[in-house]
Amino acid sequence: MPSESTESKLVTALPSHPAMLSESTESKLVTALPSHPAMLSESTESKLVTALPSHPAMLSESTESKLVTALPSHPAMLSESTESKLVTALPSHPAMLSESTEVQACHCSTFSSCLSFLCLLRLGPSPSEASGTRAVFRVSGPPVKSSWSAAVQNSSSSSVTLSVTSPANASIGKYSLKIQAAKGTPQTSALGEFILLFNPWCADDSVHMQKDNEKQEYVMNEQGLLYRGCAESFSPSGWNFGQFEEDIVDICLKLLDVSPNYSKNPGQDCSRRSDPTYVGRVVSAMVNCNDDRGILLGRWDNDYRGGTPPSRWTGSVEILRQWSLNGCRPVKYGQCWVYAAVMCTVMRCLGIPTRTITNFDSAHDTDGNLTIDEYYSVSGQELKLSSDSVWNFHMWVESWMTRPDLPTGYDGWQVLDPTPQEKSEGVYCCGPAPVKAILEGDTNIKYDVPFVFAEVNADKVRWVVGSDGSKKKSYSNTRQVGSNISTKAVGANAREDVTRFYKYPEGSKKERDVFAKAVCNLKSTGTPRCLDAPQPPASGVIELSIKLQKTPVNGEDITFYLHIVNRNQSSKNLSITTVAQALRHNGRPEDPCWKNTQTIKIGANGETKVTLLVPYSKYGASMLENNIVKLTAIANEEGSNEMHMTVKDVLVAHPTLSIEVKGTPVLHQEFKAEITFTNTLSETLRNCLLTLSGIGLIRTKHEIP
Repeated sequence: MPSESTESKLVTALPSHPAMLSESTESKLVTALPSHPAMLSESTESKLVTALPSHPAMLSESTESKLVTALPSHPAMLSESTESKLVTALPSHPAMLSESTEVQACHCSTFSSCLSFLCLLRLGPSPSEASGTRAVFRVSGPPVKSSWSAAVQNSSSSSVTLSVTSPANASIGKYSLKIQAAKGTPQTSALGEFILLFNPWCADDSVHMQKDNEKQEYVMNEQGLLYRGCAESFSPSGWNFGQFEEDIVDICLKLLDVSPNYSKNPGQDCSRRSDPTYVGRVVSAMVNCNDDRGILLGRWDNDYRGGTPPSRWTGSVEILRQWSLNGCRPVKYGQCWVYAAVMCTVMRCLGIPTRTITNFDSAHDTDGNLTIDEYYSVSGQELKLSSDSVWNFHMWVESWMTRPDLPTGYDGWQVLDPTPQEKSEGVYCCGPAPVKAILEGDTNIKYDVPFVFAEVNADKVRWVVGSDGSKKKSYSNTRQVGSNISTKAVGANAREDVTRFYKYPEGSKKERDVFAKAVCNLKSTGTPRCLDAPQPPASGVIELSIKLQKTPVNGEDITFYLHIVNRNQSSKNLSITTVAQALRHNGRPEDPCWKNTQTIKIGANGETKVTLLVPYSKYGASMLENNIVKLTAIANEEGSNEMHMTVKDVLVAHPTLSIEVKGTPVLHQEFKAEITFTNTLSETLRNCLLTLSGIGLIRTKHEIP
């Protein structure tokens, strides 16, 4: 592992997955070099190569440099026989640079002649020293922290090896490197190209992360867990991020190069790539395609013709490659977890520590008043009268960085959301919003803190609409929005609850004080709304709740009961209507697929249970990809205008699928695995498709009919 003081940004060349390295590859691959740099020509077969590690633990603790890999000016000329695979330089990955990470080849006849040369460095189409995208520096002594420098590493009669060091605040991207005599002829010789990335191992880097186990999880881990479902019933699904797969780093840099920012002013864009705040906003905008040539096209209407349903994706690599190979045309289709997972891949690939975050009962506040209004008919059907919504879950990413553009105290995890929901400064992107600002209700802090604050802490107001169009407030709930906020735990396939970092305990005075502060901090053109006092537990009323008999599995009936409590001193006759509606991932319901109406009498201070069943024959054909059914019950008191309502979102589980490896797998040899699936439906399944993918195991996703 590199030391905490590593003064480097992570640099890559053309990536190659570690599985591609042959066992015979020497730890340092060297090719013949001309005796003098002036002899280098475009046709010269003297490819500049770099040291490859024999083991990641060989990374020197004293590495004081940005990690640099020299690339040939014509990488296509590298033959397979040279075995000089140029690899992504991220520390401790099996295919990373070793203790010789600082090397570059310089072609000189003698040690002393090398000291009379200058290095010329360029980034982007219009580099300049003022913008930090061009540098000229002499081959000299020890590395200089604040600027580019080069020093002699070792020498022989035919070559000299140089160490090139970059400043911690250098822009990321693909650099070209040339060498020129310090005196006499101005002729230059191209040494090649290298890619510079952010480096969380470097104490001076703006993405520096202190704990090694967190760097391993949030930068190096190529696999993760995405949590989906609803607040009371959710589960993880695996995702292959694949940030070190072959060609992914080139695709990630292409993403930056096709952004509108680059098109408008490439010099300024390249210069600003030293700032992870700027890079995060660009990536957030480019993962969706709403304003640009971005990666993913979203769809939420269950019609996925001409593309891939979001639930069928299992990793980012296929999506990124498809986007790149198809001329940067959007890939069909994505929803929030796909957007977030792809952004996590891109950010980790660029060296920025990143993790996916799932927020259950996530609010989408379209008017910025921190309130979500829902409307129901007297029969219990949810009406589509408001553009506000509460998604059963929503997923974004957090990235780790400093925020020198803000007052002190907002460094650390920042929310970035690539799902196109609302525009930020005229573009469909969101963040970075400091998690600390969200916790404290600092809605005057950029970027997009009010929107994210509402996602995790908006108040929810439920209205019942009469047949004459009149609206009656059923209740206001200050606790429902934002629950079980989840991410994968460090170093384990387990869930970590991070709700405490986003909000104080629900119902506490501190939480309500922060909410009031958030409202006051809003810079809106209208008048901030009055805060509703939390409603105390009602007395002398009817209470309804829905309880499941068991977790339903797709193909089975949904069995549940209504628990009814009468807190009145007199008996009540109730007309109860219960409906079931398939629920979209974004909280929008479909038309009812099942309805039940009955009348019951409940005694004074009494309670009762009413058992109900939604047959699979009723809900099965209406199910959407996310497998969620919304149950709503409304009780009307006979002889009065009193109405009582309860709602429950039910996740219908998929049948289990198991994988069992046969025998003991041996490195570099095929092995067999048995996949078992049990059909729980009372009908034959047809046109089934089994999808297989694996980082470093399968080049492309396999689909088995």
